Amino acid sequence: MNVNNLTDLYTDFLLISPGQTTATGLSTLMDNNISHDKITRLLSSSAISSQTLWQMTKPMCHEIKCKDAVLIFDDSVEEKKYTDSNELISWHFDHTQGRSVKGVNFMTALYYSNDISLPVGVDFVKKTKAFIDKKGRLVYKSEKSKNQMFREMLWQASYNMDFKYVLTDTWFSSVENMNFVCKKCSRHFIMAIKENRKVALSKENKAKGLYVSIKSLGLEESVMSVYFEQLDFPVVISKQVFKNEDGSTGRLYLASSDLNLSYEQITTIYKKRWKVEQYHKSIKSNAAFAKSPTKTVQTQVSHFIASIMAYVKLERLKVRNNQNHFALKNRMFVQATKAAYQELQKLSTPHLAFN
Repeated sequence: MNVNNLTDLYTDFLLISPGQTTATGLSTLMDNNISHDKITRLLSSSAISSQTLWQMTKPMCHEIKCKDAVLIFDDSVEEKKYTDSNELISWHFDHTQGRSVKGVNFMTALYYSNDISLPVGVDFVKKTKAFIDKKGRLVYKSEKSKNQMFREMLWQASYNMDFKYVLTDTWFSSVENMNFVCKKCSRHFIMAIKENRKVALSKENKAKGLYVSIKSLGLEESVMSVYFEQLDFPVVISKQVFKNEDGSTGRLYLASSDLNLSYEQITTIYKKRWKVEQYHKSIKSNAAFAKSPTKTVQTQVSHFIASIMAYVKLERLKVRNNQNHFALKNRMFVQATKAAYQELQKLSTPHLAFN
């Protein structure tokens, strides 16, 4: 079996396995016709990479492309508290839990068009650079920042595919990134920005260094053209007010380089960023992202990317069967439970010698 077929088999295994996804488990599933060593060698090689992921999604991206396609960037942390620490499995701050957790921190470029979400690039935070912190402790950090990952993946995507807007949260809303999106990649952005961000209300005020906080502007379901420091073109900003699940009121400030967008258009387009949260949830819940006992950095990276490739398979099945990822998984497990029940009945049937 060649590498591509073995990768295809492994990603299928990630979708159907109810527990830990081990090389031995896959070998057993195949009646030992494929040795567990062959699977381990696959994960230990560089055969599964971000480039492999792109080759898988490339045909679909071209098929679903439209003029309003967006590219969404976000990172996520998945806890792996029982796995030995290394440069990949380390301590990262998880904003969803408000604390640092031991696990993997990865970033994805997600292409969204015609109600289909496809990961087209992925990178991992690897803490390989040692330094002494303020308390005199030896700690490690990544030599490449998430903003660098963002720019690298965006540049690659802008060369390979069509999309109109880049959507990000506040983490990636630096002036450097805004300039990169518009000037280097010739795209527009819609980015969340913090309420204490300073803006000038005119080009003249910018020249004079007269800046105010966007929180003081009293934006209410409208847009305003402003200037950021160190950005030589204007942007439009808006404020979206919404209700949280706990009944509290939330505020979201957005900035866009497309001056032709209305408030309704900005908020509608930015809502598509939620697709990356659905993607994170699905790979963790449906594609065995954290269910591999792999030990080395290479085998761990290979497994994580294979899990994302398994997500792509679910996205294809979603379109074909008109069911979401969780419904598809439930459908598979119902059939598996029925097969297990039938096997139990066979095992429970008394033999004549014991009647």
